[in-house]
Amino acid sequence: MAIKGGKYGEHRVSETKGALPQTADKIDNDMTKVYSNEIIVDVSSLNIDSASFAQLKGEFDGDTAKIGAKIMEIVSERGKMQNPVTGSGGMFIGTVSHVGEDIISTDIKKGDKIASLVSLSLTPLKIEEITAIHSEIDRVDIIGQAVLFESGIYAKLPADMSAELALAALDVAGAPAQVAKLVKPCQSVLVLGAGGKSGMLSCYEATKRVGPTGRVVALLRDHTEKEQGDFILKNKLAHAAIYADAANPALVLDESLRANNGSEYDISISCVNAPGTEMGCILPVKDGGTVYFFSMATSFTRAALGAEGVGKDVNMIIGNGYTKGHAEITLSILRECEPLRSLYESKYL
Repeated sequence: MAIKGGKYGEHRVSETKGALPQTADKIDNDMTKVYSNEIIVDVSSLNIDSASFAQLKGEFDGDTAKIGAKIMEIVSERGKMQNPVTGSGGMFIGTVSHVGEDIISTDIKKGDKIASLVSLSLTPLKIEEITAIHSEIDRVDIIGQAVLFESGIYAKLPADMSAELALAALDVAGAPAQVAKLVKPCQSVLVLGAGGKSGMLSCYEATKRVGPTGRVVALLRDHTEKEQGDFILKNKLAHAAIYADAANPALVLDESLRANNGSEYDISISCVNAPGTEMGCILPVKDGGTVYFFSMATSFTRAALGAEGVGKDVNMIIGNGYTKGHAEITLSILRECEPLRSLYESKYL
């Protein structure tokens, strides 16, 4: 009989003893070890976290061969895909190959296709081969295996959309689902990084939640993203689109207030995949308002001290990628909004 491991995967920690897998320097990715409360998955694709992939592309000037070699190096050294610079991971899709006998509260079985909803930064991963790198969409196709712990969450891939489309959406499922939880009717919402996949999903959900008396403003980096801005406005994903570098807080403040009739916002949502944007998210928000940092490029030290430094009494929420029902909420957006679904199918398939 297989040995039962710890619920949270602590039995797989090789270095940094006492830590959980996410904060451990190295975890055990030996797939020949079978624990009774683990699920083993044959992985077909990784969706690398946007901040992580942006860092890798910058480090290697977009050279996919070097990016692939670095990913293999990270996984070989750490037993998981956790970018040592950003600390972030991503998620995977694959086919279940083994369900431990002590995994009792599950609806999956061998042969089911699933997407992981926990970060690659804590997931034991073994890569035999990288078969393709799609750098424009942060996806890496592989031959390999991964482990889901007893506490791990996942989603069965839906029958009404392709695995690649579901992967693209579920990778950022936390953002629109948190928006659904945070945003109330009549509020004003600023979405930074609105041109990306998490940003557009968040715009749609925010506009839906504020109702006819609220206002959602989409902030895009500059006019190189005008096509995305036009798409957002054409399909009524937001009420206004503005252009400003999120790392320039004074400019963001001026442009965002102008787009909201001079008023500060109830909520800002950060979907920006670049560092140094914390104050651009904080300054436009009114005292007592909320700043949700979905981006893994966020420095929470800069956010906390920066808010203090400008005298902003705002509630700041760490970008927890999980909230109850997040997979269902996000996939529902693609079912509800045909233009978004068509756009994502054109980009991510």
